[in-house]
Amino acid sequence: MSGNVGMEALIPIVNKVQDAFTQVGMNSVIDLPQIAVVGGQSAGKSSVLENCVGKDFLPRGSGIVTRRPLILQLNYVEKGEWGEFLHAKGKKFTDFDEIRREIEAETDRMTGSNKGISDIPINLRVFSPHVLNLTLIDLPGITKVPIGDQPPDIEFQIRGMIMQFISKPSCLILAVTPANSDLANSDALKLAKEVDPEGIRTIGVLTKLDLMDDGTDAKEILDNKVLPLRRGYIGVVNRSQRDIEGKKDIKQAQAAERKYFLSHPAYRHLAERAGTAFLQKTLNQQLTNHIREVLPSLRSKLEQQLTSMESEVKEFKNLGMSGGREDKSAKPRMMMQMVNRVTHDFEEMIEGGGNHVDTTSLSGGAKINTIFHFRFPGYLNEGRLDEKELRKEIGFAIRNIHGVRSGLFTPDAAFEMTVKRQIETLAPPSMKCIQQVSTELHEVIMKCIDKIKNYPRLQAEIDNLVSGYLRECETHCREQIQQLVEVELSYINTNHDDFIGFNSTAKDESVKDVQNAGSESQKGKASKAQLIKKGWLSTTNVGLTKGLSREYWFVLYTDALAWFKDESERDQKYYLTIDGVKMKSSEEEEEGGGLFGHRKFKIQLFHPNARYLFREYRELTLYAKDEDDMEDWRASFLRAGIYTHRSQMDMEDLEDEDHKPKFERLFEDPQLERQVEVIRTYVNSYMAIVRKTFKDIVPKHIMCLMVNKMKVFIEIELMPSLYGAGNPAELMEESEDEVRRRQELLGMYDACKDALKTISEVTAKTSSTPLPAPVHSNNHHSAPSPNMNASRMPKSDSAHSLSQSQRSRPPPDLPNRPTGRSAPNAGATRPAPAPPGGGSRRPPPPSRPARPN
Repeated sequence: MSGNVGMEALIPIVNKVQDAFTQVGMNSVIDLPQIAVVGGQSAGKSSVLENCVGKDFLPRGSGIVTRRPLILQLNYVEKGEWGEFLHAKGKKFTDFDEIRREIEAETDRMTGSNKGISDIPINLRVFSPHVLNLTLIDLPGITKVPIGDQPPDIEFQIRGMIMQFISKPSCLILAVTPANSDLANSDALKLAKEVDPEGIRTIGVLTKLDLMDDGTDAKEILDNKVLPLRRGYIGVVNRSQRDIEGKKDIKQAQAAERKYFLSHPAYRHLAERAGTAFLQKTLNQQLTNHIREVLPSLRSKLEQQLTSMESEVKEFKNLGMSGGREDKSAKPRMMMQMVNRVTHDFEEMIEGGGNHVDTTSLSGGAKINTIFHFRFPGYLNEGRLDEKELRKEIGFAIRNIHGVRSGLFTPDAAFEMTVKRQIETLAPPSMKCIQQVSTELHEVIMKCIDKIKNYPRLQAEIDNLVSGYLRECETHCREQIQQLVEVELSYINTNHDDFIGFNSTAKDESVKDVQNAGSESQKGKASKAQLIKKGWLSTTNVGLTKGLSREYWFVLYTDALAWFKDESERDQKYYLTIDGVKMKSSEEEEEGGGLFGHRKFKIQLFHPNARYLFREYRELTLYAKDEDDMEDWRASFLRAGIYTHRSQMDMEDLEDEDHKPKFERLFEDPQLERQVEVIRTYVNSYMAIVRKTFKDIVPKHIMCLMVNKMKVFIEIELMPSLYGAGNPAELMEESEDEVRRRQELLGMYDACKDALKTISEVTAKTSSTPLPAPVHSNNHHSAPSPNMNASRMPKSDSAHSLSQSQRSRPPPDLPNRPTGRSAPNAGATRPAPAPPGGGSRRPPPPSRPARPN
């Protein structure tokens, strides 16, 4: 173990945080410091990892063996050797052959058994007295040719997976390259160069030194003179394939490795800074120092994560649910809190306000307000007859009342019968308004109880109780509205102050006055056009190629429809008068249908007699963005007097043998025509009073009998009803997902707190070795490796470490200082010794004479 004890304690804590984040799928929230092992196939990555552990435990074979990232956490313990997988919590693997089989099984479970790959990591922790605390990520070997069921782009998939890890600034890169291949063509160094062009995070490892051709060696590479790295290169000798197949013990292999470096003439001078033991120590120190470098940002991210979890953890602890244990007596209190939350959310969504306001669509109280004051008035006009149909209906009524006689006077019964038929048409739109409000209330309820979905039994019981009460309120409200219609039908009050015939002494002799009043009313209405609605609609037949659509800004008045290029209303495209215009609305599916089809909500405007509507078009087709938008526009058109087109009645009833409408024959009688006009004016006047009453009273009934009653029920009666429905302890049973999520959240919270505590202690008590000085990659023979003379360094690097300001500020003469063979007096001087692990000391001032060789 290194002398930097405080920093040694940090690696297990970082590993613990890594495990906690992995369990809840939050690996990307905080980039924890770790070392990624990168190399081509058969570069010796697996052997390097096994040598660090001292055990055979990794799958071997031909082709791609590592098909999922393996996060390997090495933990020093004084006694025992075992492994643990994060996906098999609580199970200790003391047989390392079983660990290999578990890795293979877990890989096949995710990727299949035919060489598929996945970027979901396997987490393995190894505990041993023969390891140093370390975190390594074994990544798939770089390949170029797909095998098995691998996709053709396997090279790019593996490359993307590797880049996902090594591109993070917190990740050190262990670039493994075989010494018996050209270093300039190393895939590992090439990838590392892309994300770490200055070589600050890259550690080079040379394998297969014993397999180089006779007469060749890697001395200059290990001396960091060829393709130099800031952290240098370390040479290792792994077991041969024969040794692996013969089950040669790794400890024996490491002894042979040590003997190889001591006896080889090219490597004996660096035997103390080569081999697996030195590699493991170096990686431990490099990772420890790297953690120290990223401590400020790591601390900040951990604090942010801790803050984001604070409120939820506090709520769990207040309810006696900390540490995964549950206080049974707290469940009634918890249920009350949940009900209070539902009550508060329901009140907020109906009355408005609050901190969470929907900015994308209308909902709750705002949606109900739109139904009351925008849609409902349009629904009332929907059943309204146009003037032609109304005159026809009145004419038939008058003739049927007179029977075989020709009437001299206008019959009151015709007026009353026509008015009652019109009043009956107000019931369906009123019921439609009740239905829409009920639907919106239920959606509000579902949104409120969605926040307690982690308690499925409580959620289902609240849904059952509240939905049942809503149905009762809706039924009662329908009965009251139906009674309101019956009240209106029971007495036709022609003495109403606003009725046009009130105080007329001789109604049948005041036809001219009535007609004049009616015509003046129509003129006044026409002369005072009012704005009804503005908004975007798409159309397919306004100067566009057939089949294409374009959005315009439409403005609807009581007498016209205009559309513009945009909402500034400066560039007007057309102005359409809507007198006599009808509409029909529908839904249609675009080509493609099924799951991939897109529903279009269409409104068509046209003249019923098939004459041109505008320009050369007989109809105007408009498309709304959704069903709600279509309903709003439809209601607006109804308010403007554009009514839904009705189907033709049976032709035998409407036409005679000459195909001339029969009701037009009725109007050939001047007296009958005069009577029809009088009653039509009276009907329009009286129905205006009734519609005004319904517009006012129906929303009031719905608010009183549905909305307000629902608020009272949820606030006062819901809690007692829940107690009557079952035991609170049973209702507050959590879902398995919620129990697991809570335990993981509390575990992650505790891990973050421990990490922050340890970071604070480490920051105050420990120091680290500074990063080696930069080397110039444009000179193949650069400064000696920062690892040179490591054997002469003091064993404790803390005694020779620099202050924080010295570590963060490079020497002023460093960029311009000659290095390697270009340095003056290179033969007379040698570099100052560097600490183990690739660290370097600050170079002496220029005024200090160099130490003689």
